[in-house]
Amino acid sequence: MAEEKGESTLTVVLAGAVNLAIAIMKAIAGIITGSGALLSEAAHSVADTFTEVLLLTALRRSARPADRLHPFGYGKERYFWSLLAAVSIFASGAMFAFYEGFSTVFGGPVEQTNSIVGYIVLALAFAMESVSWVQAHRQVRREAAEQHKSLLEYLKFVDDPAPKTVFLEDSAALLGLLLAFAGLGLHQLTGSVIWDGAASIAIGVLLAFVAYILGRTNLRLLIGMQADPAVVRGIHNLLAAAPEIEAVVDLQTMFLGTDQLLVCARVDFDDSLGAAHVERACVRLAGALARECGDVTEVFIEPVPRTDPDLRAAVLARYGKPLV
Repeated sequence: MAEEKGESTLTVVLAGAVNLAIAIMKAIAGIITGSGALLSEAAHSVADTFTEVLLLTALRRSARPADRLHPFGYGKERYFWSLLAAVSIFASGAMFAFYEGFSTVFGGPVEQTNSIVGYIVLALAFAMESVSWVQAHRQVRREAAEQHKSLLEYLKFVDDPAPKTVFLEDSAALLGLLLAFAGLGLHQLTGSVIWDGAASIAIGVLLAFVAYILGRTNLRLLIGMQADPAVVRGIHNLLAAAPEIEAVVDLQTMFLGTDQLLVCARVDFDDSLGAAHVERACVRLAGALARECGDVTEVFIEPVPRTDPDLRAAVLARYGKPLV
């Protein structure tokens, strides 16, 4: 867990340093060339730099230990700050790109000068962004392989938003650079400012889409997303296989933070067991879940009768069918 946290920090720091340098280069090139697409890309990199600052804040604050006020720890702070990072991408990057694009398209003609400067800066930015993208891609691919998932499956259920945010924003940055290059080149070839403005608008759409994906991911984690279905099945099977348990009546999981999973299980114990046997079984099963499912940090097991009508109705309302 500490190793994964360290790699997430490395990924975020590397991305932040690269984005800051690229933002300065793009801004200078945008002013020199008069290209709206380059200025939009500068805003894109500024937004990405703010994003990395917010992600570093998320990594630091979410690592605080549990206390009396927050007995489950501060893990969900990572999702809050990552949600703000998604808002930053939209507010600082997408909105400026839309403004620059529409101003270029509907405003007066803008003369483009020193296009070669723009091409050089875009090429350098692409090379520098690739370094950050490779690090983020390496981390998400390795973690996906460890969980025996495809890259898309991993990104869908990941509980650490930092590498996902960096990977998606770096992917968007590379695509945005290609769009800016196309806008710059078509403007130079045709003399029409429409192409430059269209590239800026396309960059805005791209950033808005990435912000939406990241915002939705962190929203789901903040309001209490369950674990990966494969993990839930593993927890269910482990409990159901216990000799003391006759049936798993209800099972709920929720991420308390990255690599922190809460498990609440309602089970029907063998009626012949005494209270002491049930207590020992609960302790043994909690330990087994922590060992077999590495992310499990909190376990609550409640003995219930499987025939209780109110409980059955609650399970049916949540899942549409009983677990037993």
